[in-house]
Amino acid sequence: MYKRFIIILLLLSFSKLYSQNIDIKLLRSIYSPESVSSDNFFRFLSDSEVYLVIGTPAAASAIGLIRHDKTMVRNACVTMASTLLNVAVTNALKYSVNRERPFITYPDIIKKTDTHSPSFPSGHTANAFATATSLSLAYPEWYIIIPSFAYAGTVSYSRIHLGVHYPSDVAAGAVIGAGCAFLTYKVNKLLMEKHKIKPGDFRDR
Repeated sequence: MYKRFIIILLLLSFSKLYSQNIDIKLLRSIYSPESVSSDNFFRFLSDSEVYLVIGTPAAASAIGLIRHDKTMVRNACVTMASTLLNVAVTNALKYSVNRERPFITYPDIIKKTDTHSPSFPSGHTANAFATATSLSLAYPEWYIIIPSFAYAGTVSYSRIHLGVHYPSDVAAGAVIGAGCAFLTYKVNKLLMEKHKIKPGDFRDR
């Protein structure tokens, strides 16, 4: 699984470096230089990412403590760990690749939201997908999975719509976020198996 993850990242990086024309064409097909009615919605959605990424495990942890549900608390900790891993990987790649934002490279692209770090990969997308994947693995129910990934997908789209990311930035962010969440989930599962801990053992009776 880890080898596949690395191969996918390398392929995405290769695509980023050698498919710039396709990337900018896709961006221009989504982005509008004029102000449109949906700009405020996508700006709000994009800005909400940091609050949901931090707030989701914090709220789950608080509820778990109130209910004396140690499984929920552990799941919240795993979600936060996946986010921290994701942030480390994403920022390492951002400053290693150091890709300029589309609005810097192309004068016709005007940014519609504030941003400062390099472009590749999309941190907002990575964070949203890390949280969505963690929640879906911890609680594999349709009413968790569908809203989680719908939100993550819409945040990803918003970054292109606002002119601050190329499609390849967003694609890489989705893979990295989901990959970090899956890796953290598997490590947690292996640790529980090593110490012979079952999920039910965490719930106070």
